Amino acid sequence: MSKSFHVVCPRCDAVNRVPQDRPASQAVCGSCKARLFEGHSIELNGQRFQRHAERSDIPVIADFWAPWCGPCRAMAPIFERAAKELEPKARFVKVNVDNEPELAGRLGVQGIPTLFVIKSGSVVARQAGLANLSTLQNWVRRFSTV
Repeated sequence: MSKSFHVVCPRCDAVNRVPQDRPASQAVCGSCKARLFEGHSIELNGQRFQRHAERSDIPVIADFWAPWCGPCRAMAPIFERAAKELEPKARFVKVNVDNEPELAGRLGVQGIPTLFVIKSGSVVARQAGLANLSTLQNWVRRFSTV
């Protein structure tokens, strides 16, 4: 039996087992048949965030942001490009702090944008403020194991 890793579907939130000996970029959800990796970030609410953070074996890179925040808007295309280039090594998610203030408070978000790396449900790294693409890519690669 080949080694595999678990990843949560970006559409239906089903947990999927992805064999490591097959291209993860082509993997589809066993429940809804959507592609598991689409090369862009996904917007999550608190409940969905918890599922992705706790059930994915790959790092979850979370961008806590708000639509009125200038640095957050500047960070958005950088985050999207990183998602396009680094999936399936990590799952890129966005959480709007205006919609999820409880989650932002629980994670100690004091300024935005704030980025987190979450592995196995635990925060392993955080970075506040705007980052350029190469800094973000290098930061994510340090935590990727797939």
